[in-house]
Amino acid sequence: MSVKIYKLKAQVSSNNPNSVLQLVKRFVGGKGEVVLKGELIEVNAELEGESAKDLNRSLLSEMRKIEKKTRLRAEWTSNNITEKFFDYVSKSVKESE
Repeated sequence: MSVKIYKLKAQVSSNNPNSVLQLVKRFVGGKGEVVLKGELIEVNAELEGESAKDLNRSLLSEMRKIEKKTRLRAEWTSNNITEKFFDYVSKSVKESE
């Protein structure tokens, strides 16, 4: 499989948002913006990976090592195709016009 560039737009909620925030910032690196707004962490970034599913799983798995009660609502977009996830579950795949 080839590596693609994905635009990530996500909201993270957790019982330990400050610890999860630091992990998400490391995961994203300098490739995006991670902001704590109230109890939600908002993420806008560009990441490279083989698939949206793999990137989503990697991010959520790392966050849940810190806090099991962490939820992820994410949209991963590459080549005009947006895949939406709630936690590990794919909710929809749509092609943009």
